[in-house]
Amino acid sequence: MEYLTHSLIDESEALQIVNKLKAEKSSWQDGKKTAGSHAAEIKSNFQLDKNSKLSMELRDIIVNKIISNPLLKSFTLPSLIHGVMFTQSLVGHRYGSHIDNPYMPSGRSDLSFTLFLNAPEDYEGGELCIQTINKTEKIKLSAGEMIIYPSTQLHSVAEVKDGERHVCVGWIQSYVQNNEERNFLFGLDAGAKGLLAKHGRSDELDLIFQAYSNILRRLGD
Repeated sequence: MEYLTHSLIDESEALQIVNKLKAEKSSWQDGKKTAGSHAAEIKSNFQLDKNSKLSMELRDIIVNKIISNPLLKSFTLPSLIHGVMFTQSLVGHRYGSHIDNPYMPSGRSDLSFTLFLNAPEDYEGGELCIQTINKTEKIKLSAGEMIIYPSTQLHSVAEVKDGERHVCVGWIQSYVQNNEERNFLFGLDAGAKGLLAKHGRSDELDLIFQAYSNILRRLGD
């Protein structure tokens, strides 16, 4: 499984978001409301109403951060960032093993992301657990860091044993739906940009960028 972790916002920005979330009292909903029939049986958390003023304000900040980040754009090739929501997990909250719906009302889920908003020492448990063939990856990142991973993977959130867990989650519909093909393009783009930074422009590098663009044109939606 290929996934990317990256610092999207700094710790002070993350703390500001958490303080706003904690100050909001009227717009939290039971997380089961947005879960399918199977997921509702294994999901326990609170979600900020997507239509609330605060949710829309914070969503715009996060989406703009993602689409303005060259590394994240290269990795995801985003055509649509959708379903963005802010969640709060208290002691006893968890989300059992599940897979994200391939098609949501807001768009297709090619990639899923979790942006960790508070520091890992603020809560015990609450790891994002992504299942692979041989093992389960347990991920708990610093405030402001995010992980982007294929929506094809089974994943869960471990039970929170102490404290509060605040994250932002969402999905990305990519111009290239296939994970393997998208990873090939990411490697080609990273290599070409590395050569450009090291050696400058050249006729040979122009051919690499041409090949990248035409492969993307061929593979993209």
